[in-house]
Amino acid sequence: MKNDIVHLDVQDISLSFGGTQALLNVGLDVYQGEILAIIGPNGAGKTSTLNCISGFYRADRGDIFFEGQDITRTPTHKIAEFGIARTFQNIALYTGLSTLDNLMAARHVHMKSGMLGCMLYWGFAHRENIEHRHVVEEIIDFLEIEHIRKAVVGALPHGLRKRVELGRALALEPKLLLLDEPMTGMNLEEKEDMARFILDIHELQNTTIVLIEHDMGLVMDIADRISVLDFGRKIAEGTPEEIRDNPAVIQAYLGQEY
Repeated sequence: MKNDIVHLDVQDISLSFGGTQALLNVGLDVYQGEILAIIGPNGAGKTSTLNCISGFYRADRGDIFFEGQDITRTPTHKIAEFGIARTFQNIALYTGLSTLDNLMAARHVHMKSGMLGCMLYWGFAHRENIEHRHVVEEIIDFLEIEHIRKAVVGALPHGLRKRVELGRALALEPKLLLLDEPMTGMNLEEKEDMARFILDIHELQNTTIVLIEHDMGLVMDIADRISVLDFGRKIAEGTPEEIRDNPAVIQAYLGQEY
């Protein structure tokens, strides 16, 4: 944990779909500059929690504060403008566009001339487009995807598409980065690369990160703290060492001690 400043404050949120209770009184304090991992069995409510934070779902009850501002009922695009970016469990990219174009599209929240103006190179918009291209090229270099910068995303292997999606989230220049299973479907080498990128983002940019991931070895290695959900309730929270030895967590999710 970098400091004791609460960056994101999730207060007792509940969410239901018809008769199904997805979340029940879930609370999270995410401190500025930390990596908080959320773990739990399938259907525990992990992605629903991120969806409420990012505005894709609206909680039935409870409140969410980011940097002290109530964002509980804030539209998704406004939340992005506040500095919250995310990746998705199921990759959500513009599959017909190139890597470069996908990352440029994510810069729209920073475009004073509007996305159309930047694309058409009018006056100030032309200069602004050059500035955005510079930011995007730095992300491409950082994620080591120069060789696919002009490749159509839909034709890329799964691991590279996951990396492009991370790049698109970084193009928003987030203060808070929400990562929903960023390593699912990857082989060992791809996971190691992704873990390295996440740690570099965290350390070099001091970005606060909330991470959902099923690879428990990786979670234990990179998370500062871990919150555990089970059937939509938070059943434990603590350091990796505390979670590793928590009997309720072992029973609900881990199944064995790591």
